[in-house]
Amino acid sequence: MTMQDLNIAFIGGGNMAEALIAGLRRAGHAAERIIVAEPQAARRDFLSNSYQIKAVAENSVAASAADLLVLAMKPQQMKAAVTGLGLHLKGDTSVISIAAGVTTASMRAWLGAAANIVRVMPNTPALVGAGMSVLFSDADELHKQRTEYLLDACGESLRVEKESQLHAVTALSGSGPAYFFLLTEVMQATGEKLGLSPELAAKLAAQTALGAGKMLTESDRSAAELRHQVTSPGGTTQAALDVMYEMGLPDAVRKAVLAASKRSEELAG
Repeated sequence: MTMQDLNIAFIGGGNMAEALIAGLRRAGHAAERIIVAEPQAARRDFLSNSYQIKAVAENSVAASAADLLVLAMKPQQMKAAVTGLGLHLKGDTSVISIAAGVTTASMRAWLGAAANIVRVMPNTPALVGAGMSVLFSDADELHKQRTEYLLDACGESLRVEKESQLHAVTALSGSGPAYFFLLTEVMQATGEKLGLSPELAAKLAAQTALGAGKMLTESDRSAAELRHQVTSPGGTTQAALDVMYEMGLPDAVRKAVLAASKRSEELAG
């Protein structure tokens, strides 16, 4: 079976599920090989009409058709949604969970010990085809490769070797977009205080974030090297960075990422 032949099912039709569905359709995956189970009728209609896929209300209907099953509900909904669902799965079905903090052990307790579990930490830029997803699995290589096929349809993917590393991944890339949104929000607001229109300040801040990101991903230079490159001694950038260091911005970011990682561990129990 080729990747294009996989029957891919989603339990939950929220934003992240939609991002993956949209990516699959852009990549040419056939609509008739995608199904989503979603409790809200209006959302089912939207997904069906937007992507020409099948949308149903019953989780078991979607699961029974799946070669690859994506569990795309909130962590607190997971146990109720998947308990007993293992009875409807084929023996070689790949089961992907994108719920933060829900461990492989918990998933197997609810789905059955033989379930082929792959845990994934995606992030919201998947909604625009620029996601960064990280996976962990102790299942066979086939299930990891199937997962990468799905994830690469809406961005990039990497693997970690230890499940515990997903806490750091959550803190860095899972929650990370919000850190950049906050910085951009503050830059925009300050631009407005300096006399720029809201529209101009928003455009300058957003495009600057995009350009800096592209330099990081497309250049062979590190973030530190790029920072030094743009910072002329005694210039405007140096003046801004001096204040950021004086106010403790680097330490605040370090503490924030550590706090996110700790919270991820707490949610995992």
